[in-house]
Amino acid sequence: MRIRTLVTAVGLALGAWQCFSQALEGQARIATAPISLTQALQLAEDSNPGLRVKRAELAASEGARTDANAFLYNNPVLGFDGIHREVPVDGAFAERRREWAATMQQTLEIAGQPGYRREAADASMSALLREIEDARRQLYADVAQVYYRILALQQRVDLEEQALSLFDTTAAAVERRRTAGEDTRLDSNVAAVEADRARNQAALAKEQLLDARSDMASKLQLPEGRLPEAGGDLRSAPRPHYDLDALLTQAALHPRLQALAAREESARAKLKLENAARYPDVTVGLGLGREGSSVARERLTTLTVSVPLPIFKQNAGNIGQASSALTQAEVSRAAAVRDTQAQVHALWTKLLSLKARLDRTQDRVLPALLDNQQLSVKSQKAGQINLLELIVVNRQALDARRDLIDTLLDYQSTRIALELAAGWPPEGVAP
Repeated sequence: MRIRTLVTAVGLALGAWQCFSQALEGQARIATAPISLTQALQLAEDSNPGLRVKRAELAASEGARTDANAFLYNNPVLGFDGIHREVPVDGAFAERRREWAATMQQTLEIAGQPGYRREAADASMSALLREIEDARRQLYADVAQVYYRILALQQRVDLEEQALSLFDTTAAAVERRRTAGEDTRLDSNVAAVEADRARNQAALAKEQLLDARSDMASKLQLPEGRLPEAGGDLRSAPRPHYDLDALLTQAALHPRLQALAAREESARAKLKLENAARYPDVTVGLGLGREGSSVARERLTTLTVSVPLPIFKQNAGNIGQASSALTQAEVSRAAAVRDTQAQVHALWTKLLSLKARLDRTQDRVLPALLDNQQLSVKSQKAGQINLLELIVVNRQALDARRDLIDTLLDYQSTRIALELAAGWPPEGVAP
């Protein structure tokens, strides 16, 4: 009986362990499954805290616009007075009278304030929508930068592991030759140092990759411990199909510049509103009431009109603040237009330089070094060069491949920054 129970327990434990192992494998597949740039951008838009906070401002802006579009900005005032009066009467008891009065007052703006208020609210709403779009594109650019950095570092890790394997093999061969008396201790030390340097380079690339993946996980708000991998090849990343004129034309429609223009329009409408506030509002009132004795009740209907006299206070403080806000908005927009054009020119020049470097490395440098690498192997086998000379050739080829990865990353980073500066539709998402 005990044996049967023990067998059953062991079977259940093995089944539970198998399920647990499958769950762990499933989680590992989820954690290490490569994602595309489009998936990364979608995750960032859905979960990024900064973008969500910016979108939360819409509620306040919509509320302000609703108030501005109200039929009357000032609510009517309803009043009611109930009076219990005792009137002395000669030789009799005092007469009790119950009197009442009801009034309604409405303040009216007469200098066009409702139109200015609606204009300011609509411009503020438009500015906020453009700012949200600008924040969205900024987030896309940040995510794309980290994505291509992860892609480059993944390829860099593969390259450094190949270099480590190559130099480890070379160091072991040199050590065998030194033991056999064919190479010197200096040759062995040089080969060992190259192997250790390759090991350090591989460790450094892995550390940088871990940092980049952690940064991406933070931007995508992924669960703790889940570090994304980038799918694809850095060499197959898109290259632009536009010129400088197209970028400058698109830059004039940049969401950030449109937001600043809307803020300027809103500030101008607010200045008009404050200037109009110098004119007094007219308050119109209508009242109904009953007064008098029970035998001679009087029905009262009153119409009142009141206008404050703008003798001492003429809204100078608010007008000054609105004027300052308008000037600041005009200066900010003019500076942003100038800076945007200058940034587009600078980034375009840098992109052209990187393109030339990239073409030169791919078309001339790397093929020549790979050819040298193949020739050096043949020469070493033929005894024409030693292992240390072979190490130098291999190091040049590896450095060229590192330069190619770095140049590809710089090219994509510059392209993303250029398209962000020019307001070009971001890659990987619908406009």
